[in-house]
Amino acid sequence: MNYKLRINNYENGMSLLEILVVVSIFAILGIIVTRAVILTIGGSKKSESLIKVRENLGNSMGIIERQLRNADSISVCPNPNEASIAYVDQLGNSASFSCSGIGTDDAYVSSGSARLTSNLVKITYCNFTCVPGSSLNPDSVSVSLNAQDVAATGLVTSKVSLTTQIFLRNY
Repeated sequence: MNYKLRINNYENGMSLLEILVVVSIFAILGIIVTRAVILTIGGSKKSESLIKVRENLGNSMGIIERQLRNADSISVCPNPNEASIAYVDQLGNSASFSCSGIGTDDAYVSSGSARLTSNLVKITYCNFTCVPGSSLNPDSVSVSLNAQDVAATGLVTSKVSLTTQIFLRNY
């Protein structure tokens, strides 16, 4: 009679507990990696949104600054409506800047009838304030614009604020 002594009955496989531990570890690693990828994508979208809004506001503010700095005069200073400002340019032509649709998704800054901001950006706050000058200082205009991406929602929403003070040139 040939008897073999078996010390361990589990030589050929793994126990259910060992399999559950390995599956749990991989599940936790999968959750951590997925969260990291989602946060990275969200940060990337927010950065793109912020760049789009900042470029749009910067371009608009640049146009406003150039035109007002070279303006001959402000039509009514202080201006009664802070959502717009009328001026006389260096050639003697009447012109204006205004904000339309504040509080809606189609809010924008315009110059006369031309739209300065893209339809991908909405203006959330707009203010043109004229301060009369003295004999030594010319009139000045403070411009404040706040905008955000129309398409962005939740944590991806990017809000940008720009404020500047423009002194008219003395001619």
